[in-house]
Amino acid sequence: MSTVSKRDLSGDRDGAGRFVRGNPGGPGAPLGGQAQALRAKLMATVTPARLGQVVEVLVGAALSGDIHAAKLLLSYALGPPVAHDVLERLEALEEAAQGGQDHEDV
Repeated sequence: MSTVSKRDLSGDRDGAGRFVRGNPGGPGAPLGGQAQALRAKLMATVTPARLGQVVEVLVGAALSGDIHAAKLLLSYALGPPVAHDVLERLEALEEAAQGGQDHEDV
């Protein structure tokens, strides 16, 4: 009994399941043109001056005590926080790898 599916027999794939030369591929992103038009409109609307205004409002909200604004601002300015425990565990693993020791408690 053969393991080749009916799709494989249609001529668009070889015996290993890879696409054959000349295969036209799929339809692409059906909404790609629409998404590109929206991105272009956004980029045309959000000028550097307007972006600066948005950042000023965000900083003002953070300074006024808005914790969500502060988290958003810091996440973009500093990146996501890294837990100290993760760094300590990584250092212990690196030391173990260099010393050839087994650390099951890490």
